[in-house]
Amino acid sequence: MIERFNAVRSGFERPFWIANVSEIFERLSYYAVFSTLALYLNKTLAFPTAQAAGLTSIFGGAVWIMAVFGGALADRIGFRRALSTAYLILTLAYFLVGSIGAPWLAPVRSVVPLGLLAGVILFLPALGVALVKPSVVGTVARTSKENVRSIGYAIYYTMVNIGSAAGPLLAGWINQRMRPENVFTLAALSVFAMFFVVVIFFKEPRDARAHGESVGSVGQVARNFLTVLGNWRFVLFLAIYSGYWIVFWQQFVTLPLYIYDYIVPNVATATMITSIDPLIVISLTVVVSALTRRITAFRALTIGTLITSLGWLLLASKASVLMAALSLVLVALGEITQSPRYYEYVSRLAPPAQQGTYMGFAFLPIGIGSLVGGFGGTLLHHFGEVAHQPSLFWLVVTAVGIATTLLLWLYDRFMIPA
Repeated sequence: MIERFNAVRSGFERPFWIANVSEIFERLSYYAVFSTLALYLNKTLAFPTAQAAGLTSIFGGAVWIMAVFGGALADRIGFRRALSTAYLILTLAYFLVGSIGAPWLAPVRSVVPLGLLAGVILFLPALGVALVKPSVVGTVARTSKENVRSIGYAIYYTMVNIGSAAGPLLAGWINQRMRPENVFTLAALSVFAMFFVVVIFFKEPRDARAHGESVGSVGQVARNFLTVLGNWRFVLFLAIYSGYWIVFWQQFVTLPLYIYDYIVPNVATATMITSIDPLIVISLTVVVSALTRRITAFRALTIGTLITSLGWLLLASKASVLMAALSLVLVALGEITQSPRYYEYVSRLAPPAQQGTYMGFAFLPIGIGSLVGGFGGTLLHHFGEVAHQPSLFWLVVTAVGIATTLLLWLYDRFMIPA
């Protein structure tokens, strides 16, 4: 035990910890906004349910899809420059999201349809997060010794969820006492502080260039993209794995609307309940990672997908805050079974100078899942406002997850490279 502790203590370089601390505050900002956004669009800006969910899915999905390009750019310009630039972009972006209905934007709203304006503004945070995510995960890969790399990703995922839990809790507290626009001000200030943390304390981690290799020209980056896309088994895996995130993102895209409209009409409750998932992850990620370390990474992905999918059956059985909370507990258990192992699985596929590129592609299923998951707003409208059987919506969500589990099993059995 003492030997293992010493290995962990000495297994990470300083940039590992700086990057992960900054990730706490970046995630705090992101999830404070994400947990509030659907209700803000629906209740404050009067978008209908389907459109509010669709716009929320753009916010969530664009972030992760742009990470594909952000990873390549981070490889090119370096993680320190990528992180500092990203936090400045996010400061402006979150301020604008909270200003969609502000008086000073009235001249713009008079000539641009509100839906189009909201869609454009909600796309802006993607430009910042697209640089943050592959930079932080790439830093973990470059600053973790091989014997503690799995633990490094578990620590990273725990840090992510500290911010993910704090964001909705702070957003709920603000919604109880102030206007919802103040949530976006909090988000902007949080990432602005991280700009100074990175500039002052973060040192560029060593990479392939430290060993005499070159990251390559812009043309080489383009060839890296083609190389990844040419790995058709990997691309097929990413497409299948997107189904997990369709199921997972419903806790932000549709669950707050479902709770407000069909359980309890309270914005703070509907916002703060989304902190349950990250709180469970914070508590149990390292423990579950230790317990499942002998399970192959791909098998952990499959098991985690099934657990998350079955979790929504509890909410389908009874519409209550308690059942919603218990559903999120199972969603979280599935998440911590598979997510840290997913990043480990992808990082080991990446060539030394292409970790940012590959990790950028690793985020692609998360974005696809969010964008496609936005269709959940249309389904919720149909089952709730038209058919008056809103609980059936969660049966459809569960069915998507079970289908994804089956496809992952088939991929593992017949398609995965030896």
